[in-house]
Amino acid sequence: MHATALRAPRPADAAVAAATDPTAPEDWQALLREVRACTLCAAHLPLGPRPVLQLHPQARILIASQAPGRKVHESGVPFDDASGDRLRDWMGITREQFYDARRIAIVPMGLCYPGPGPHGDLPPRPECAPKWRERLLGQLKNLELTLVIGQYAHAWHLGERRVSVTDAVRGWRDHWPALLPLPHPSGRNNIWLRRNPWFEAELLPALRRRVAQALAGRDRPRRRAGRIARAPSPGERRHG
Repeated sequence: MHATALRAPRPADAAVAAATDPTAPEDWQALLREVRACTLCAAHLPLGPRPVLQLHPQARILIASQAPGRKVHESGVPFDDASGDRLRDWMGITREQFYDARRIAIVPMGLCYPGPGPHGDLPPRPECAPKWRERLLGQLKNLELTLVIGQYAHAWHLGERRVSVTDAVRGWRDHWPALLPLPHPSGRNNIWLRRNPWFEAELLPALRRRVAQALAGRDRPRRRAGRIARAPSPGERRHG
């Protein structure tokens, strides 16, 4: 008898395994191709579908945002606009760090630009998150920190559908250190930032330290992203 040579599974084998065995790991690159080819909401998108996201299984930080704006739709690069400049400043990181998918994943609630509304862009399309979100976030096994940006992401990740953005962000210590709710970094929130000086004085320094820790792989949170983490100790509160 001749020994049968063993071979590594091919991507097609992984796809078949995932289809027949729900516990089998999904091929993340195949998933990204599937997502980027999505036309689920095409009839409702004025500029057509163009899913914009950043994902790699090694990512330590997840940015759970709302939906791409028009400029991002045109470039295909997440947060490639003034909001992204402000978000990177909040986090205390460079563009190079921000766009390193092995460090930072970016998965908005709606993956495509939803179009303009009467007061800014329309909300993320409601079909998108139920279709893709759990499969995409299921690829992120090494997360240290999730930044939850805006009311639609707050509702999904924090379960706070009736809480205002201000109250959600003001209660950031309730979700520390695994999740951190943030307002949207859009210039439309400049008035909100002026009215809430505690955000810059208290939350941003803590955010920058936590981002640095997560990227360095230190101080791993006790629970995974998407779940409520422990409240900080009194000492952490004083310094946060």
